[in-house]
Amino acid sequence: MLNILLAGVGGQGTVLAAKLLAQAAEEKGWQVRTAETIGMAQRGGNVVSHVRMGDRGEEVYAPLIALGTADLVVAFEPAEAARVLPYLKPGGAMVCASTAIQPVSAALSNTPYLAGEVLENLARIIGETGGTFVAVDDAALVESAGSRKALNVMLLACALSESGLPISVDDLKRAIPACVKERFVDMNLRAIDSALSSCLS
Repeated sequence: MLNILLAGVGGQGTVLAAKLLAQAAEEKGWQVRTAETIGMAQRGGNVVSHVRMGDRGEEVYAPLIALGTADLVVAFEPAEAARVLPYLKPGGAMVCASTAIQPVSAALSNTPYLAGEVLENLARIIGETGGTFVAVDDAALVESAGSRKALNVMLLACALSESGLPISVDDLKRAIPACVKERFVDMNLRAIDSALSSCLS
């Protein structure tokens, strides 16, 4: 069983990223189930998508990932990465965007949280369990692609390239036409190539 958790805030494309993973799994002949837990997403609230794949031919009976069992966590924002850290299994991998999106509570108190401190603590904690933590410079990804709209697929491509899991960037590319509107297919494919040249350099 392969468990992938995606976490972000409303508007970052977390749900689409989960659909792409599910489509990629189905095209490999795997059974897959997904679910979203969404809290006030349209107001910048947290969004968590669960993707469970039967990568060894097994049936997937439940869509929600249990605590401590995620093979890979893809976080679109550092605070959301910290929020879902308990889902990551010992020895698992987390790939996280490095740019903070300040919650309303921080804006009201004039005390923004510092993404650097969160990223350092995540790296330490995950490293202590034998896991892998990769912070991705999402601002650089956006600059290289020329658009923030494809950040979700760019971050997902970086995560798949770093994770060593049996689902690849090529699988992701094949899923794009089935999940996005035709006029956006080329943009997303170019964004994936751009992301790979950035996160693997």
